[in-house]
Amino acid sequence: MPKKIAVAVTGASGSIYAQKLLEQMVAHGHSFSQIALIFSETGRRVWEYELGSIPEFPKPVEVYENNNMFSPVASGSAAYDAMVVVPCTMGTLGRIAAGTSPDLISRAADVMLKERRKLILVPRELPYSLIHIENMRTITLAGGIILPASPSFYSLPQNIDELVLTVVNRILDVVGIETHHYRWGDEKL
Repeated sequence: MPKKIAVAVTGASGSIYAQKLLEQMVAHGHSFSQIALIFSETGRRVWEYELGSIPEFPKPVEVYENNNMFSPVASGSAAYDAMVVVPCTMGTLGRIAAGTSPDLISRAADVMLKERRKLILVPRELPYSLIHIENMRTITLAGGIILPASPSFYSLPQNIDELVLTVVNRILDVVGIETHHYRWGDEKL
């Protein structure tokens, strides 16, 4: 059954992770009935700085403004299956951990936690302070998933896109979308 997914892009460096995730989701369009896309103001600026202009995404992607609390993702009754925040700033992670909802991204994340649905946060910052670690602990205890943007090298990636896809494919695995990509043990070392 096709999934309803929310994707939020916040202001950490690493917009390429969001770009490649959205490309993969569109390529697997049959797996998704809706993809709600939300940019924080800084997330939009960082994307434009790192990647250029934000493209027009085809259906089923629908872009919502971060101040639009009338968006479907702001309500549990919309029954989104999962939300991915990629890249996730530590400020966004902290607001989610504290349960505050000053914008659509943090409200949608709060909805995912209260409805016991998948919330996947993809921090790209480093190193972590104790405050960051405690916030990650709080989110994990509340049912969220911390999936750091830590690429793997088992597949011997040959370029940046292949390296980024090692993280993107893990995100899709956690969302529950079957993709054909390298899996440990597929080849003998």
